[in-house]
Amino acid sequence: MKMNNNQPIRDARQLGLPKMLILGLQHMFAMFGATVLVPILVQGYGLPLSIQTTLLFAGLGTLFFHLCTKWKIPAFLGSSFAYLGGFSAVAELDSGIYAGMSGEEKLPYALGGIVVAGLLYLGLAGLIKAVGVHKVMRFLPPVVTGPIIILIGLSLAPSAINNASTCWWLALLSIAAIVVANIWGKGMVKIIPILLGVLIPYAVALVTNQVDFSGVAAADAVGIQPFVLAKFDLTSVLVMAPIAIAAMMEHIGDMSAISATVEENFIEDPGLHRTLIGDGIATSIAGLFGGPANTTYGENTGVLELSQVFDPKVVRLAAVYAVVLSFSPKFAAVINSIPTAIIGGVSFILYGMISAIGVRNVVENRVDFTNSRNLIIAAVIMVCGLGFKIWGFNNEYSGLTFTVGGTSITLTSLAVAAIAGIALNAILPGKDYTFGSDVTKGRSGDFGRY
Repeated sequence: MKMNNNQPIRDARQLGLPKMLILGLQHMFAMFGATVLVPILVQGYGLPLSIQTTLLFAGLGTLFFHLCTKWKIPAFLGSSFAYLGGFSAVAELDSGIYAGMSGEEKLPYALGGIVVAGLLYLGLAGLIKAVGVHKVMRFLPPVVTGPIIILIGLSLAPSAINNASTCWWLALLSIAAIVVANIWGKGMVKIIPILLGVLIPYAVALVTNQVDFSGVAAADAVGIQPFVLAKFDLTSVLVMAPIAIAAMMEHIGDMSAISATVEENFIEDPGLHRTLIGDGIATSIAGLFGGPANTTYGENTGVLELSQVFDPKVVRLAAVYAVVLSFSPKFAAVINSIPTAIIGGVSFILYGMISAIGVRNVVENRVDFTNSRNLIIAAVIMVCGLGFKIWGFNNEYSGLTFTVGGTSITLTSLAVAAIAGIALNAILPGKDYTFGSDVTKGRSGDFGRY
């Protein structure tokens, strides 16, 4: 639904309730495909993350974010793809307390890592409030965050191939639908490529009898979400916490993009510290009770641009819709009936786009790789991220495992890479990056979430 007025609408009540409800539905459709895809993918790793719980905390997290930001920012908080690599790494852990654990037993520890990762947002928010964003961001330049984002996508690539290989033609149909919608689509079609990449091949799978509805028939129409209480272990915390670096950079990019879209400086008012607190606490609460990490969604920023309705109330309507849908086990069962090959096709594009977004992050910020310092930092991050993962598999541990005080601790390859990159950036002389000095109109993360 697109308003025809030349001037943007900042109070949707003038449109009347029916149009407001439709605008809320547009925002729900924009976020839906990516938000429910996260628990589906995590289930594929062997961790039973709930679709119902994911939708509940996406809705509640959005409402909480709006409260923290004085009801001013028209942003939706959906599932973050950044932490998929962390979920995958926890699922692969088989040392220390994780030896012999089932996926159901490992999930609470992965969620505990999400809780701590969300709390890191509060630490960054406090630093930004105390010393200013420019001083803080000197320690997290694109030469560090870009390669980390690249590694997140590359580490997940094998699972996309495994899922797609269950039925290549269905996976290819999913890929084609996403590409066509994103490249040639107009209006709302261009904003929901992930959703269309699921719906179109799913319709074909229905016609060709490739969908198993046994779970749908057995599910109740209405039911409470299956909550899972988080548990805490240093290994799982060290798996998830470094990923917060990439997620926080995405958050800052999103706030800049939303500010540019609605022509209001939200980084100044209500302030970046408030937006980080809202996002971080929403993520921690979700993780505490069984949901994935949250992140602000670029898809919904696209809806703002399309509709020219900038009132945060319509985004809050989408949050209410998500909460309502979360009370239906039957609806979740329908989502779970999506064939594995379709998930493989969607993730085929998605995981590659994650890495491509990392490359874009480096390019947009014009990281100078003729500078030996930058070249060394990126090189060490890439070798740690890929090398320790491969070495870990060969040695039956995914990463670097050591013992401290009788406790077995595993640093995943991504954690090693993040620690090495941040440390080298802090130690090596010759920093050539100043936050905000070269702001470009584009940003990393316009396609889906990572």
